[in-house]
This record gives sequence, structure tokens and C-alpha cells, in this order.
Amino acid sequence: MNSTGTAMAMAMAHTLATAGDTATEPPLTIGREAAREAAERELSKQIYAEHEPGLVRRVFTWVIDRVFGALESVAFHAPGGWLGLLIIALLAIGLLLALRLRLGALRTARGAATGALFTDRPRTAAEHRAAAEHFAQAGQWDQAVQEQLRALVRSLEERALLDTRPGRTAGEAADEAARVMPALAPRLRAAATTFGAVTYGGRHATPADHHELRDLDTTVLRTKPDLTGAAR
Repeated sequence: MNSTGTAMAMAMAHTLATAGDTATEPPLTIGREAAREAAERELSKQIYAEHEPGLVRRVFTWVIDRVFGALESVAFHAPGGWLGLLIIALLAIGLLLALRLRLGALRTARGAATGALFTDRPRTAAEHRAAAEHFAQAGQWDQAVQEQLRALVRSLEERALLDTRPGRTAGEAADEAARVMPALAPRLRAAATTFGAVTYGGRHATPADHHELRDLDTTVLRTKPDLTGAAR
């Protein structure tokens, strides 16, 4: 029952109670028009205006009624009612999660197929070095080698010696780095070859491979670039 209906009921009750206050008099028969006028007089009193719900509450009630009405309509047409609606919602969430995981796997597979050096979210050189050290301590030399070369290339990008380009291969990075550090060209290309063999060729890295790459990374950091070679 809404607020107006409640107020009218209260008015009618008050009118009837007033009519019955004199116990010695016979009951009165009130006509429809007289009852309406009595109700209107009762509703005009300040007490009913004070108990009317405010605008915010009325809007909130309206929104809740519409939302639950829509859900009830969907549940009514869904097989199994509310339980069916819940199952459908869970299935939809499961499909979205599966799609998200699948897209992530496709991005990784695409990076591997093209030989890309970086296949996940952008990370700093320091983050790649920390990951390489973590893998080295765990004896996971394949991952340690991969992260160490990524750290080397990312550091060159951070120094603006290489442009930040998604999809760059290890070989391309080595060739571009060799132009600004020609004295290290043989070691840079050897490092790219090791990365490719470990990542795509099925060869497992050794502790010596990681130590070589870590030393090369340190040397690159200390080497002054030849910017005249970058223009060629």
C-alpha cells in the first residue's frame, strides 16, 4: 500500500472512531460523498504531510522497484526461475574468464611465433634484472637468460639508444644495439643467438650462458654509445 492509501485508511479509521465516541447514540450511516469529504479534511492535517516520504526516498524506492521488477521478469522467463538466472550469470562469468585467459595465451603464442623479445606487459630493466636473478638463484637458467637479455635491451630503450618498439626480435635488437656500440657487436649478436636457441630452438641454457649475459648487461651500462653509428 502506498503512502496516500495508508493516509486514507488512517483518515477513515479516525472518522469512524470519532463517529463512535458517543456510545449511547445509535451507529451512523455515512454516505460515500460524506466519507470522501471527511477523508479529505483528515488528509489536509499537517500530521500526514509530515509523514510523507521525502523525494530521495521516493526516487530510491522507484529505482529499487524497477530493478527488482526487471530481475523478476528475467527470472520468470528463465528456465528454473531465480536458480536458473543464477546459473546463467555464473556461466556468463565463466565464459568471460575463459575468454580472457585464451586471449592472453594467444598473445603469448603470437609473440613466440614471431620471435618477439618481449611478449608480456612492459616492465623496466630493473624488473627484468630482478626476475633474472630470481630465476638464477632457483637454477632456472633458461628463464634467467631470457630475462637478462630483456633487461639489457630495455635498458638501451630507457637510455633512448633504441626506440621502444613492440614485436622487436632479439636479433633485431642486437643489430640495432651494435650500431651504437660497435665494439660489443659480436657479443650482442651471440647473446641474441643464445636467446633464440633457448627460447625457440629447444636448447637449455647453462650457468655460463647466464653469467655471460649478466656481464654483457653490466658492460653495456658502462659503455659510452657511438651516436654517429646510430645515424647510419
